[in-house]
Amino acid sequence: MATELEKLNQGEWYNFLDAEVAASKARAAKLCQEFNAISATDPAAQTAKAREILGSAGKNLSMQATFNCDNGQHIHVGDDFLSNYNLTILDIAPVIMGNHVMIGPNVGLYTVNHPLTAAGRRQSLAKAAPIKIGNDVWLAGSVTVLPGVTIGNNVVVAAGAVVTHDVPDNCLVGGVPAKVIKALPADLK
Repeated sequence: MATELEKLNQGEWYNFLDAEVAASKARAAKLCQEFNAISATDPAAQTAKAREILGSAGKNLSMQATFNCDNGQHIHVGDDFLSNYNLTILDIAPVIMGNHVMIGPNVGLYTVNHPLTAAGRRQSLAKAAPIKIGNDVWLAGSVTVLPGVTIGNNVVVAAGAVVTHDVPDNCLVGGVPAKVIKALPADLK
């Protein structure tokens, strides 16, 4: 029989109060608390702590406090990653971001979901699905990305949007739920 952590990693329903699951979250909470306590006037220390939290990060990593996550090791960012204030990543499943990703303030990336049934919620169940974000993406302020979403390359997500479905390359999306507003030029050679 699979452990709750094995169920979590297989994308199945798992009990989020399980001791192994809780231990993983506690490690991340401690590291995020340490990151958030670093002075904004010490970006080198912020970057060093961010690299300790994340699973992997490319060159030119810049993250502002506050930052909170569920695991940290499931987050992978490419080169030239920039996040503004108050980023929350519930990385129960992997969150993979390409190069040249910019994230505005108050953004939430949520890989985890709970049952729609009261009985399921009373059992402390959760299920996670990965989030993938391509290259040259800008998530503007207060954007929310839900579990299982893939965002293509050269995408801008307008402020306040809730992204519930996959987003194709080369477009601006916005609204609740987010929909394609217009095509963007693929202007990189």
